[in-house]
Amino acid sequence: MHILTVIGARPQIIKAAAVSRAISSSFSDSVTEHILHTGQHYDTNMSQVFFDELGIPQPEYNLGVGSGRHGEQTAKMISGIEEVLMSNTFDGIILYGDTNSTLAGAVAASKLHVPIFHIEAGLRSYNRMMPEEINRIVCDQLSTILFAPTQTAVDNLREEGFFADHPTIHRRVVNCGDVMYDNSIHFAKIASERCNIMKRLSLRHESYILATIHRDNNTDDPHRLEQILRAIADIAHRDNIPVILPLHPRTRNRLSAQHRAILDNEPLIRIQEPFSFLEMTLLEQNALLIMTDSGGVQKEAFFFERPCIIMRPETEWVEIVRHHAGIIADADYQRIVDAYDRLANSNITFPQLFGDGHAAEHIIHNILS
Repeated sequence: MHILTVIGARPQIIKAAAVSRAISSSFSDSVTEHILHTGQHYDTNMSQVFFDELGIPQPEYNLGVGSGRHGEQTAKMISGIEEVLMSNTFDGIILYGDTNSTLAGAVAASKLHVPIFHIEAGLRSYNRMMPEEINRIVCDQLSTILFAPTQTAVDNLREEGFFADHPTIHRRVVNCGDVMYDNSIHFAKIASERCNIMKRLSLRHESYILATIHRDNNTDDPHRLEQILRAIADIAHRDNIPVILPLHPRTRNRLSAQHRAILDNEPLIRIQEPFSFLEMTLLEQNALLIMTDSGGVQKEAFFFERPCIIMRPETEWVEIVRHHAGIIADADYQRIVDAYDRLANSNITFPQLFGDGHAAEHIIHNILS
């Protein structure tokens, strides 16, 4: 079986590592994987370093589309993916998550009647102002096998009618667990052996906050970004605790003079370039608390049993909130501060919600069957 894997953004590269590892270790006799990189993230720190560090095979195809308006970027990807699909015979296409690369792969493959396997299917924020919500809904509708990472995702698909019999639409929903949980188990020990980031930054276990900000509704709205930065700065100052803040290129480019003044006036906020996956893994494991607007980082916080402040108005990972391991604070100064005070002083349990650590093997087995 020949499978085309489409990736384009940093989180997809990380997720693909789990599936590529499963194919090479357990299914190499029956599956040949071909990797296509759309080039949605093209900065070395945001992309290439992850191939090098995670041992993912280099892409066989690279579209190099770069950034652009949603329509412009997605159109270039559809055209490029379509050309690759037409030039070779593939038995299916693997798509991850909810980026424009995901949407483009789904549209191109569905038009050519190539089976679509969507990993992280069934996630819903119920906020269609988010481009990611549109992307994941469209991809789910076009998919052949929908690989849901949690029972909540399965329930979402059931409510939308995905389990109903249909005379011409044949699709299957599989609760496979989360490939990122596979990765967290696999790379946690490797990170502690290979990385010196804790020593380089002079950090001790549970002595700092780790924060990430990258979503466009936060970075592109000066008021929202100011609220987040002020809350982070005031928490750091009040509790005399350092905040490690790797700045996504989008965030760095959106900082106004006022935003920079907030950061410059609080020496405990330590601005960093984006970390590698292994560095980020080690920092997440050792943080006192994590503050983020990233869906992936929310989950990783849970995997490593770290409380998490979610700086968004909603989350797809509602399990984290239901188990009181995370609090939705949006970009609201007081809610962020209050969430920190609650989480920093709570005893939290972290049940096993995201599978058995073998999601990638379950995925390939189901594709083959």
